[in-house]
Amino acid sequence: MENQLSKSVEERTFQYQDTLPSLPVPSLEESLKKYLESVMPFANEEEYKKTEEIVQKFQNGVGEKLHQKLLERAKGKRNWMEEWWLNTAYLDVRMPSQLNVNFAGPSGLFEHLWPPKEGTQLERGSVILWHNLCYWQLLRKEKVPVHKSGNTPLDMHQFRMLFSTCKVPGITRDSIMNYFRTESEGHSPSHIAVLCRGRVFVTDVMYEGCLITPPELLRQLTYIYKKCCSEPDGPGIAALTSEERTRWAKTREYLIDLDPENLTLLEKIQSSLLVYSIEDGSPHATAEDYCQVIERLLTGDPTVRWGDKSYNLISFSNGVFGCNCDHAPYDAMVMVNIAHYVDERILESEGRWKGSDKVRDIPHPEELVFTVDKKVLNDISNAKAQHLKQSSDVQIAAYAFTSFGKKLTKKYSLHPDTFIQLALQLAYYRLHGRPGCCYETAMTRYFYHGRTETVRSCTVEAVRWCQSMHDPSASLLERQNKMLEAFAKHNKMMKDCSTGKGFDRHLLGLLLIAKDEGLPVPELFTDPLFSRSGGGGNFILSTSLVGYLRIQGVVVPMVYNGYGFFYHIRDDRFVVACSAWKSCTETDAEKLVRLIFHAFHDMMLLMNSAHL
Repeated sequence: MENQLSKSVEERTFQYQDTLPSLPVPSLEESLKKYLESVMPFANEEEYKKTEEIVQKFQNGVGEKLHQKLLERAKGKRNWMEEWWLNTAYLDVRMPSQLNVNFAGPSGLFEHLWPPKEGTQLERGSVILWHNLCYWQLLRKEKVPVHKSGNTPLDMHQFRMLFSTCKVPGITRDSIMNYFRTESEGHSPSHIAVLCRGRVFVTDVMYEGCLITPPELLRQLTYIYKKCCSEPDGPGIAALTSEERTRWAKTREYLIDLDPENLTLLEKIQSSLLVYSIEDGSPHATAEDYCQVIERLLTGDPTVRWGDKSYNLISFSNGVFGCNCDHAPYDAMVMVNIAHYVDERILESEGRWKGSDKVRDIPHPEELVFTVDKKVLNDISNAKAQHLKQSSDVQIAAYAFTSFGKKLTKKYSLHPDTFIQLALQLAYYRLHGRPGCCYETAMTRYFYHGRTETVRSCTVEAVRWCQSMHDPSASLLERQNKMLEAFAKHNKMMKDCSTGKGFDRHLLGLLLIAKDEGLPVPELFTDPLFSRSGGGGNFILSTSLVGYLRIQGVVVPMVYNGYGFFYHIRDDRFVVACSAWKSCTETDAEKLVRLIFHAFHDMMLLMNSAHL
């Protein structure tokens, strides 16, 4: 009887958080062995020998001491990496984060029910917003299903950071404010911020104890839009969030000193569920060509998105939607999850609201009017200019490859993610004549508050295969064998990284222990091969699988002469989004994507020919 009772009780979103295993510390010997393997593609014999000696010396000397201290730290923390990662990857970064750190992506709705159509922005907006708010309520009630791998629950903590979360700039380090609470924990903010033509409004989404409906949301959005169209534009305070972090922190302090009421207004934006952006542009968007919509979502008008918010839901005047999200509090899989949920609900309802059209007498949205002076206006103007200058340098190539997809790769027992990673290696090799050090995201959500680990996709095996594809004397069978070896290696690395046996976060931990102890930086981290192989955030290729749904995204490259590369996989297609800097004469996103598509065909030919 007891068993039956416990089974009938629905799982709650966050119920397994306390029972998840702690993040393990890998073995020092294993990590250094894997590190040495990862530098091989970027070294000649002499350089490799020198690095080997450095690693040996590190392992037998200071490395072992640092490792012991790391093990001590891990005893007292369920996730020894969490705070460090947040600070080093995000909060200590001083460059403008809206463009350099945030990720952005379109909603898949334009592919089916909602093709671009002028005049639909507000009506569609009220529907998409409502479904997002329904998801917020599911989270509040802990009814979002727990993610699992087989029967093993995965960490769900990042879902707490989706709503009512905002980064706040600091002079040397930013911080994250999270106001979200589940129903059992108590009160949670229930207002959204709406940004339009340089102005900021807030409106509550609960009325008389229940969620307001799409017709009621439409009334609120229409009120804001008409007001903004018939009156002068606002000062565009939001543009400050696109500025270099320390500069924004100083302006924010100045704003608060200018008028304490400004702090109250800032806190209303920070605590809002999300920011809803009303943009004036109409980006081109089709199921084959995502270039313009992704570029606009990543680089668009800085006066109508709050770059520090965990979720900016962006609407364009042609009824196309997308998001721009601060990366610090969570990874893209959270956004993929809600975007898919909304996509499915809108498909079910054929893109329309089928409930009552009755609109209750809800209070009008409140405009947040900041006290500004010449200095603040000047700072806003500088922020806009800086954002525009850097944005105009972003090149985006985002297209669908439709000749085949997951179905065909699976037929040959080829993992589709590895298929794309190897195609990228071959394309980069063909374009640049050398291997490209590559970061691929692996999830570590088996562990408490686990986020990511680095899979270094540019392996010795991948390079040997790329070389065989350039060698006219290599037979088809030889090329195929080398490709399959590269596949096996990549699949093993992905498994290791997801199960706490990666080495990049381990090495970072050892470096940070040395810094915390006031020790000199160990030679391992100053060795030229460390950064040449991608260490210290120097990966030429910064890549991530966005998943197997109709959701796409993009980030800018990690380094100036590199590429950002996001992709998603479907049964019948692969959709890729590649970014580069136009001013870098070495890189070209369009060329790289064309070569990736060629590589897809070549790899399939290899499988077919070898089967003949």
